[in-house]
This record gives sequence, structure tokens and C-alpha cells, in this order.
Amino acid sequence: MNIPSLRNQFPALDQHIGDYPLVYLDTAATSQKPRQVLDAMANFLTTDNANVHRAAHTLSGRATASYEAVRDKLKAFIHAVRREEIIFTHGTTEAINLVANGLKHRLNPGDVILVDSAAHHANLVPWQQLAAQTGARVEAIPLTAELRLDIAAFEALLEAGAAVVALGHVSNVLGTVNDVKTLCAKARAKGALTLVDGAQAVAHQAVDVADIGCDFYVFSGHKMYAPDGVGVLYGRFEALDSLTPLLTGGEMIKTVSFADTQFGELPNRLEAGTPPIVSVIGLGAAIDFINSLDRLALQAHERELMARLRAGLETVPQIRIHSPHDDTAYAPNSGAIAFNLGDQHHQDVGILLDQQGIAVRCGHHCAMPLMSLMGVKGCCRASIGLYTTPNDIDRFLAAIKEAAELLCP
Repeated sequence: MNIPSLRNQFPALDQHIGDYPLVYLDTAATSQKPRQVLDAMANFLTTDNANVHRAAHTLSGRATASYEAVRDKLKAFIHAVRREEIIFTHGTTEAINLVANGLKHRLNPGDVILVDSAAHHANLVPWQQLAAQTGARVEAIPLTAELRLDIAAFEALLEAGAAVVALGHVSNVLGTVNDVKTLCAKARAKGALTLVDGAQAVAHQAVDVADIGCDFYVFSGHKMYAPDGVGVLYGRFEALDSLTPLLTGGEMIKTVSFADTQFGELPNRLEAGTPPIVSVIGLGAAIDFINSLDRLALQAHERELMARLRAGLETVPQIRIHSPHDDTAYAPNSGAIAFNLGDQHHQDVGILLDQQGIAVRCGHHCAMPLMSLMGVKGCCRASIGLYTTPNDIDRFLAAIKEAAELLCP
């Protein structure tokens, strides 16, 4: 795989920060966008810009056709059974809120919602709100001392009963990968509905929702080389069809009078109002871009980068790595690695790196319960994308060593 050629397709990477060429290691927060995604959105706005599903004129017809074509691409991309199982949202957060709100009528006081302890807030707070509104309760699925999901504890919690299980596919902080196929099978066997947060997975591995066997799978466009403002809720048709709409209004209805409203069919029933049309067009271009690549070669490239990154960090004595070691019992860590530099504040480390043109994420990563388990208030995270090169990793490692010598002599 020709990574330099691939990298050249991302114009935002071709710039300097101060005197240094940009090294972008914050892809887990948002990915950079390839030229063909930018061009697709610009072309749509230049030639086809119109609202969808609403008018008989030519522009609206072209816009609707392009918009619905992306739904078909997504169906194939994640191996959904029906195109109606793909709902466009404004992001992962909205998708999870849509599911949590939609299950309100199905949960009863005392019902249990199990949530991965490494969950991003987007896959925790909506469930807490659902619990507050229904009398259900949220329980954390513990992690092991190595910060991997504790399978034995998960099984014990399932035995006690659970109505919903919410899991992360890939941790946005640690890069650990959950065996969601096995976990969803265990949950399904006990009668629980399952939701998988795939925001950090779709850019790094092929996703097959039919093989995973989840009821719901959610992700955002902006973490998979598409624009922000668009996300996807996949739902098994029967599970999706049972949800109460989160938003009501235009386009999601069948009939409306001042006496009553009848909601329409999927997928429109869960897509009220004007959708993020241009972002959906960009998402379609991002899928075409990813599909044009050798994904197995790409995974091999990313695994080499992760190994180089970890090995380099381990040579810095002041570094405390939080992400667990790869283990043959688990899928390799994917995309991100979390660390602290001695007792130094993570923001100070991030600022020093930025002064050399290196972008990493510093903070609690919207995962405060996980920070508590790690015993820190925040940490640094280096995360890679398909455009990351070995030279990027080496420049980051050289800079972090300089920071260690300066801050922790």
C-alpha cells in the first residue's frame, strides 16, 4: 500500500504548524477528509443543492436520488439486511439518544441497563437519562485490572437479568477491541437488547452487523473520513420499528390533522425534519474512498504503526501507558493509545507537542468513569489513521522524549 500517495489525498495534512510539518495523531477525535469527499460535497452544493423527498423539481429529484443512494451504500458497507435498517442521524450521540428515548415505553422500574465501564459519555449518559425516566437502573460492566472488559463479571450480570446491554466496539481512549459478536450472543441468549457503539471501529476494520448479531449499531461520519454532522443508526428491522421517535415533525409522518398524527414507515419515521443532506453526500464519498482501498493491507499498516508507537513509548521511563498490551486472547488494540508523562498535567504535554507541530488529544476524553478507574483526571492520547506514516510516529516519539527530558529530568 502506497501510504505517501494515500496521504497526499488529504489536503489538510499538507501544512506547517509554526516551523514544523503537521503530524496529526488525533484521528480518534476526528479524521481528516480526502479530496474526493470535499469534492463530492462541493459538487453537490454547486449543481444539485435542494431539499430531499419534498418537491417534484429536477434538483430535488437529483438530491433525493443521491441521498438515498448513500443509504444503499451503507446497507452494503455494514451488511445490513434491509435499506430501511439504516437511519441517518447527526452523529453517534444522537443515534444513541434516539435508541434510548425510543425504548422508554419498553422499560419498567427495576429493569437493568448494562453499560461498558470504558464507555464514552455518549454511550452512558443517554442510558442514565432513560433510567431516570423509567425507574430502571444503570449498572457498569467492570473492567479487569488490565482495563479489558471483565467477561466473567459480564456473564454474572447477565444471569441476574438485563433489559439492555450497551457496549463499545473499540475504546476511544485505550484502543481496546471488544469481541462484540460473542458479547452480543451472550446478551441475546438472556433476552437483552444490544447496542454497539462503533464510532471508533468503522474506520479501522470492516463491520458486519449481521455477523455481530446486535440489535443496534451506531457510528459517526467524521471519524471515518466523512464530514461531521452525520451519523448512522443501524437497527435490526423489528427492533428499529419498535422505537418511539425521538423527534417529530416534517417528513416522518403518514397523515396529520389537528386531531391526530399517524407516523410513517421506516426509515422516514425516525428521520424528522431536513436531514444533513450535504454531509450524507460526503459520507457516501467516504464509503467509496474506503471501499477503493485494500482494507486488509490497511489493517496491517495500522497494526505496524501501533506496534511502533507502543514500542517507542515503552523506551521512555517517565511514560505510563494505560492501554493494555496486545494479547493473543484478544483482538489487537486499534487506533489509539493512552498515556501520561510522569505526574505532568496532560495539557502541558499536549502544548509542548503542539509546539513541534504534533497534534494529540489531552483531557478526560469524555470518559470520566474510565479516568477514575485509571486513577487519573486526564491523559494524552495518540491516535492514528490510514494516512499516518512511520515518520509521523518517529517525530512524535522524538518530541515526547524531549518533553520527558524537559518536564521530568
